[in-house]
Amino acid sequence: MVDLMAMVATTLAAVLLPCLFTALVHLVWRPYAVARAFAAQGVRGPAYRFLVGNTRETGAMQSAARREVLDRSCHDITTRVRPHERVWTSLYGKVFLWWSGPKPVLNVGDHDMVRRILSDKSGLYVKPYPGPAIMAMMGTGGLVFTEGEVWARHHGVVHPAFAMDKLKMMTGAFEACAREVIGAWKARAAETKEVTVEVGRQFMELTADVISHTAFGSSYRQGKEVFWAQKELLLMALASMNKVQLPGLQYVPTKNNVRRWHLERKVRGTLMAIIEERMSAAREARGYGTDLLGLMLEANNAGDAGQRVMSMDEIIDECKTFFFAGHDTTAHLLTWAMFLLGTYPEWQQRLREEVLRECGGAGTPLHGDALNKLKLVTMVLYETLRLYGAVNGIARETTADVDICGVKVPKGTALSIPFVMLHRDVEVWGPDANEFNPLRFQDGVGRAAAHPNALLAFSLGPRSCIGQDFAMLEAKTTLVLILRRFEFEVAPEYVHAPANFLTLQPQHGLPIVLKLL
Repeated sequence: MVDLMAMVATTLAAVLLPCLFTALVHLVWRPYAVARAFAAQGVRGPAYRFLVGNTRETGAMQSAARREVLDRSCHDITTRVRPHERVWTSLYGKVFLWWSGPKPVLNVGDHDMVRRILSDKSGLYVKPYPGPAIMAMMGTGGLVFTEGEVWARHHGVVHPAFAMDKLKMMTGAFEACAREVIGAWKARAAETKEVTVEVGRQFMELTADVISHTAFGSSYRQGKEVFWAQKELLLMALASMNKVQLPGLQYVPTKNNVRRWHLERKVRGTLMAIIEERMSAAREARGYGTDLLGLMLEANNAGDAGQRVMSMDEIIDECKTFFFAGHDTTAHLLTWAMFLLGTYPEWQQRLREEVLRECGGAGTPLHGDALNKLKLVTMVLYETLRLYGAVNGIARETTADVDICGVKVPKGTALSIPFVMLHRDVEVWGPDANEFNPLRFQDGVGRAAAHPNALLAFSLGPRSCIGQDFAMLEAKTTLVLILRRFEFEVAPEYVHAPANFLTLQPQHGLPIVLKLL
């Protein structure tokens, strides 16, 4: 019996001691060594706490920030959306080290370092895994999350669909969808001459209609079904953001997981039916169509010997990406542009005069060439993206030991790139960095700041947003139609509380008072 117990103890020791040693290395020795190596380079930050890192501090600061309300003339939103980085930047500088649990996170607040990271083509900096809820919504095979050769192959198929000459042909769809929404506003305002509208929700509906029509053409009703399913997946993703994700939990048939699996099957089934219908039409020589899906399918089947570049699953994931990136970010761009123009009536009037001069009055059909002449509108949209960009930061992870502009960074380090902080860097944007000043863009994006790549709203380098021209053209079309019909102001009940729900949104909505011209 004693021998048996000794054997069991020996076996347990043989199994547990290596695990304990690995845990100590991961949770104690490595954080200490990494922090010491960074400190030797002058890169410091808040102290690492065993197992939890700085998660308690960040959680406390974020909870306090959500209770803060800003004056509507205040555009320094960093205290609300990234309060921990705001505080630690003031203490440790633009480049500092903090800890997400035992994982080191390097805050990259230097523009040259950001350019080095985002311009890399060698695979040294990859996107971290965002969790099962996000992957369910956007898929694993779309441009957003693929890397290397797979990304290059997909980019070659999807990029032609977003060429400017193709997008100009979609202006009619942009205009038709916007006219429907604005016509409803006009009808509501007909008797009293003014109406209060919560524009955030309205723009969500509008941009969902636009992407349904431009991506799926005659199948847009089925496309809207995909939109509503993805909307629910987004809410599930938001609910899971601040929860501990135990390994393997995504495979357990919990109530949430069962619902997520159902929505995934619905999205996949609907998109597969639309795609198969297009491929059947192509076999019957009716073509793939001139919408985004049709253009993508045509490019996908133009490979050597008729071989398809992307599989069915990969095409489905690209369609998921169309939907999320194509409606969510544009809706928020329009929302924040309305907030700024409603806050600065002198700029609203300047834009209205330009619109009437270049595009004509209400009822005059729009075309892409006229929209391209709207210099003031473009400047305001860029300034909106700078101050209230939908994505206020991104993350990367090093796949090897790297040297980033003189800072040696070990493999496996997370890199946090805080766009919202970089867009308010006084050394780059000038003393008015926290003020609304569209004129900074009068000579173009490259000359708006002391650094040519200072505006990061669409990222930069090879992984910059492929749909940026789509978003800008849709936003211009919608603003033109609104400026022709209404003058507007932010409603008195508006509470200025920008919040990060994956994308930057008004926490309590944006009520706008619209007055018929």
